[in-house]
Amino acid sequence: MPLNSLNATSFAGQLVLSDSPEYDNKRRVWNGLIDRKPLAIVQAKNQNDILKVIELARRHALPLAVRGGGHSLPGLSTCDDGVLLDLSQLNQINIDPVARLISIESGALLGGVDAAGAPHGLVVPAGVVSHTGVAGLTLGGGMGWLSRRFGLTIDSLIAVDIVTASGDLICT
Repeated sequence: MPLNSLNATSFAGQLVLSDSPEYDNKRRVWNGLIDRKPLAIVQAKNQNDILKVIELARRHALPLAVRGGGHSLPGLSTCDDGVLLDLSQLNQINIDPVARLISIESGALLGGVDAAGAPHGLVVPAGVVSHTGVAGLTLGGGMGWLSRRFGLTIDSLIAVDIVTASGDLICT
């Protein structure tokens, strides 16, 4: 299996295959009606892991799904017979209260962002469910209780690092 190459020393994340005891738990998404079975679940620990997984899936023509919070109603954050790139380990949230900026990793959830910003009087206009992933919500526009006053979540995005499907890293 081409995914076994991820066990190399340059990969920091965890590879979960279908025979792993934690496979069934780690493949679940929020919508219980979605029951997909990826070949492997890859929990990335850093940006380099993301680049490696995307390149591997592309090179071997494997379906690839990316999961931040796993809250996609139609199940877009998982797949059958492909690679599930799980970003949940990339959940750091850093606050700069002086500049009034929040830096958020792609696997962070809305509840964590709210909890980090509240002590500083900072808020990000976001969705209404605390276990929704920030990355998916933001790239989808992001509508929530504060949207009328502060706009969509995407309106507050001032910089982003994106890895494209072709494996290119774009930093703005």
